[in-house]
Amino acid sequence: MLYLVGIVITFFLFLLLTTKKNKSDADKILASWLLFIGVHLGIYYLHKTGQFNYFPYLLGFEIPLPLLHVPFLYLYISSLTNQTKNKIFRLIHFLPFVLTYFLLFDFLTSSLLHKKYVYEHNGIGYEKTMFFFNWIIIIQGIVYIILSIYKLKKHQQNILSKFSNTTKINLNWLLYLTIGISFIWFAIIYGKDEIIFSIVVLFVLFIGYFGIKQVGIFTNNEFQTPIEDLDILSKEESNILPPILLTEEQLNKQEKVKYEKSKINQQEISIIHLNLSKLMDKEKLFKNPELTLSDLAQKLLVHPNTLSQVINSVEQKNFYDYINLQRIEEFKSLAFLPENKEYTLLSLAFECGFNSKSSFNRNFKKATNLSPSEYLNQANIHLY
Repeated sequence: MLYLVGIVITFFLFLLLTTKKNKSDADKILASWLLFIGVHLGIYYLHKTGQFNYFPYLLGFEIPLPLLHVPFLYLYISSLTNQTKNKIFRLIHFLPFVLTYFLLFDFLTSSLLHKKYVYEHNGIGYEKTMFFFNWIIIIQGIVYIILSIYKLKKHQQNILSKFSNTTKINLNWLLYLTIGISFIWFAIIYGKDEIIFSIVVLFVLFIGYFGIKQVGIFTNNEFQTPIEDLDILSKEESNILPPILLTEEQLNKQEKVKYEKSKINQQEISIIHLNLSKLMDKEKLFKNPELTLSDLAQKLLVHPNTLSQVINSVEQKNFYDYINLQRIEEFKSLAFLPENKEYTLLSLAFECGFNSKSSFNRNFKKATNLSPSEYLNQANIHLY
């Protein structure tokens, strides 16, 4: 019954995705993956219930299917985190799956009676082939799980360099998805088919809960909002900055291009950092919970990669840590003001740009080695 429920849910999720409007690339990959999971579960269900006598021509076609799942996981993560370089290159990931059918060609083209005999006698005559194939599955699973974790780690580093709030875009659930498929591969090594496919059903439920509502994190349109004039620059500074600054026309032209870091000298780095400090002191942009590197770069009229380079080299921090440190310093300043004694700790944290208690506590302790309450107690400050 469990497997039948899994099959129904899998194909239901597949239909939801295929009928979804404005499907993303990740949606298409997930839909394809769900289709093959449904087929795989369906064929196993026929085995489990003894109904393969009615479909003997399908015998053998399910054998290569395990070679599809971890490549699909890897490609799904790559697409959802915008780390896909060449869509045509994806086909290479499915070569082991295709090659396995060539290895099984003799069996697949044999008579139905021969197929049934082999299945009824635990693969008699194909022991070496199946031993080799099982090791391919295990090795492939380990390799792709490692690659998937690497992609997720790279994504985490990427968003920390571009966003000041990562709560909604950290995609931690994809790590859980990777752990889930790791359990499936562990079961393949040590478990029985009943355990393997039971975990697969739970895995599908997990995909259904999290995967359907996900959208891509990054877009190519990093410069969509109007460019605002920067009024904190002196005339002397403005005359120095043109080699680094980008005009609105240049920004629009370069909108769809992926840049490498600008090669700028130390003097230019110092000037941009000075302008950054002035801007943050004057406008306190860090109070915007959704502030991004692109938002800040537009204010400074520099390319995001240039600004990221400046923050990394001068502050020795990524964008995420830099902005949250600004928020923490602002919180400290506000907490010391007598007129703010009537406010709660959390309300001041929100005023400074934090959007959750957990994020505030985590970043505060990271910066000060103290919790917010411990810090306030040491400073003899009492908030409501």
